[in-house]
Parts: sequence; C-alpha cells; structure tokens
Amino acid sequence: MFLKDLAPRVGFGTSGLRALVSDLTEPVVATYVRVFIQHLRQTGQLSEATGPCVIGWDLRPSSPAIAAAVFAGLQQEGLQPDWAGCLPTPALALRALQTGSPGIMVTGSHIPFDFNGIKFYTAQGEILKADEVAMQAITVDALLSKIGQLPNMAECLAQVHAQRGSSPALAAYVTRYTELMPTQVLLGLRIGVYQQSAVGRDMLAQLLDQLGATVISLGRSDQFVPIDTEAVSAADETMAAAWCEQHQLHAVVSTDGDGDRPWLCDEQGRFMRGDVLGTLTALWLGVQTVVTPVSSNTALEKSGRFGHTQRTRIGSPYVIEAMQALQAQGHTSVAGFEANGGFLLQTPQKGLQPLPTRDSTLPILAVLAMAQQNQQPLSALPGMLPARYTQADRIQNLPTARSQQLIAQLTQDPAALHTFVQFTDSHAVHTDLTDGLRITLADESIIHLRPSGNAPELRCYTEASNPLLAQQLLSVSLNQIKTILS
Repeated sequence: MFLKDLAPRVGFGTSGLRALVSDLTEPVVATYVRVFIQHLRQTGQLSEATGPCVIGWDLRPSSPAIAAAVFAGLQQEGLQPDWAGCLPTPALALRALQTGSPGIMVTGSHIPFDFNGIKFYTAQGEILKADEVAMQAITVDALLSKIGQLPNMAECLAQVHAQRGSSPALAAYVTRYTELMPTQVLLGLRIGVYQQSAVGRDMLAQLLDQLGATVISLGRSDQFVPIDTEAVSAADETMAAAWCEQHQLHAVVSTDGDGDRPWLCDEQGRFMRGDVLGTLTALWLGVQTVVTPVSSNTALEKSGRFGHTQRTRIGSPYVIEAMQALQAQGHTSVAGFEANGGFLLQTPQKGLQPLPTRDSTLPILAVLAMAQQNQQPLSALPGMLPARYTQADRIQNLPTARSQQLIAQLTQDPAALHTFVQFTDSHAVHTDLTDGLRITLADESIIHLRPSGNAPELRCYTEASNPLLAQQLLSVSLNQIKTILS
C-alpha cells in the first residue's frame, strides 16, 4: 500500500500537503510524517538518526491537534521535537536551515478553515516535486501495522499547547531583518497592521515598531480569516482605504495565515499586487537573475532591469528548482517570487543569507524602505516599472476535473477559444500551456486560466496596459467561464 491508497483525498498540492481537516486523521498525519523521515534517511538527508525535527503550526483551530499527530509520528521514528511553536512558515524554514534539521509546518496557508495541510522541509529547504514523488513510492504497510500503537495523543496535544509562546526560531527570524535594515529606517511612517488571524501578526507589528514605524494594529480576529493575496476584493481595498483615512496611514500591511504571502496596500488603500511587489523587492536587493512563474506580470522582463529572467510552472517547488539550476550554472545573484508576493532568496544578497522558500516579511520591508529612501509615497513605486497591470480572482468550489475539461476544450477547439475571447474586440495570437492556459491577445493583454493546486478552484489572472482593462478582462472572463459551465 502507498500513501495514495491510505487516504485518497489527502495529497500534495502546488506546495505541501492539503486536505479537509476531517481527512487529516491522526494515523494519516503520523504516517505521512514517518514516510517523510524514511525518505530523508533513504536519501542521506538526515544527519542523525535520532536528531531533532523542527515543528511549527499556524492559528487555525485544527492545527494544534494535527501538530500533536506530527509529534506522534516523529516519536515513532525516534526523533526529538525542536518546538518552534506558532510562527510564520518562513521562520520555521529558517530554523531548519540554521540547525541543519528537517522541519514540519502545520498550515493550510490561505485556504478556508475547514482545510489544513503540512509543509515539509529538509535541512536545505522545502521539499521539491522529486521528493514528493519519492515519498509516494514508499510502501506504508509496515508503518500501518503500528498505527494502533500511536503515542498517547492527549499527552502529545498537551505538549503542543505548552509550546505556544515565543521560540528561538521566531527570534532568529526577527533578527534576520533587524540586522538587514538600517536603524530606524521606517521612522516617520504610520503603518497599519491588519492582524486578522495571521500567525505572525504580533511579530510583524513588533518588527515594524523596532524599525521606527508608528504601528496601529487593526482587524484582529479570533476566528480564522482566509486571506488570499491573489484574490483581494474591492471590499478589502475599501476597508484599507477607510483605515488609511481614519488613522492617516502611509500603508496597511498583512500576510496570509502562515505568513509566507504579503498583503500590502498603499496610502490610498490600493493593493500592491504580489508580482509588482516581487519585482520591486528584486530591484531593492539588486538581484541580477530572477525566476518567477508564468502567471506573473510581464513588467519584470519589460523593465530591462535584470540580467536574466526565467519563467516556470506555478508553485514554489518549481521556482526553487529553477533557481538551483541557475546557481549551478554560475549565476551568483539569484532570487525568485510568485504572483502571490512570496519572495524566495537563493543566494546571499545585501548581506542577507539565502532563504529559498516563500517569505512575506522581506518584500514588505523592502518596499517600505524603498519608499523612504526615494522620499516617495508607496503609490509612486509601481511607476518605476512599465505600465502593466494585473488582476486575479477565482471560481470556488469547482472540481479540478471540471476545470481541466474547460481548459482542454479551449485548447483543442480553436472555435471555442475564438468564442471565449471575442468579447475583448481582439483575438488570440499565442497560447502557453506551461501551467493551465495562458492566452496572449493581439493588444498584448493576457488571460490566464489555471486550476488551483491547493483547493477545488479555477483561478483566472489577467494582465493589460491599464488597470481598468485588466479588471474588465477579469470580470468578463469569469462570467464567460460561468456561462460555459452552466
């Protein structure tokens, strides 16, 4: 028996394991953890047979129980916990890198609260698609025979609850950025921190305060709020604009649930798209080689500011694989970002050590520091790049198979594709199947359709030369899709 047979509705998505909470039972979680550790042993990626493994989790109501099952699985494999507690995923990844240990983060990232997941890290960074394939090839029959012998789960959960406070892992993550940024670099800025249920909400507010900003905490919630930085609504921007006016803010910042995707609005409450944020961060760092998925804004290439750029499929493992390959080819200044804004640093830059996993803190601090250095408001920074504007949204609760059927229909039937784009008063001149269906129109506008790798959703990305056209493309594209599906 293999993992796919153990729990058919549990599996790897774009990045990490994702499933309904009801499917992430204690035996299933413990078995996945044991398979991960056995994979590390088989591939020589575990330095000590009984060494530590970093464990962290987010603020979802289901996360402590899943973390307890992770702990139980590690106990069965003879490993000791390095408790990181509640902290952002990039902070856990940094701890694993610094200690040479594997790491396991319990988080569903930005997806709804009735889902959750697990992200696995080796001592070199997050696992890649090749690791996932290798884990899925390990037979679990010998592990299943011990499921009835799981350690006492009540005791495991008690240990989890005892570790909720600050940890050396979180402290090291904060130090990473206080040492990077000039003293009081944000002095004079009034920054709202939209706290909602993000696991790093207090850490982010405290860090901004340490760097000199006046911080106003906003929107704290004890209920889980699924923040998706690729589907920011008009209501979100209206809320940010109201906060900016009420508190005279220069910016509103936040993250998704596990702190690896940044959410940032300028002084007018307008959201700064993740791919723009990523490009500006790369400029601030002085990076020469940039990797990003095919869904990101083409202002990256059109800017002419980078020596080499490369496009990949969507998902941090693909970005990391490409960054690793470029570094092996001799590129010495390599970073990447995703359309969700998560920034990945492959090589040292500005004295900052590599952290090749999605991070939200670096891009937030980079653009705030850039605005200060340029003596400009945040709203002026996108003007440094070519005028390319993106929008994104999704159709939720749509089975992946149905999304794939739609994309196959548009790909294989030219008449269907022509009908789909005829509302644009243009026509398709190029299609790209790197990840989903990316349609380039004659006026260089873009419509990109892609089934989510983490949830039953069809994502739609649009790009155009002005924001109104990008929004119109998005709205009408989604209506066209709904009409086809009805």
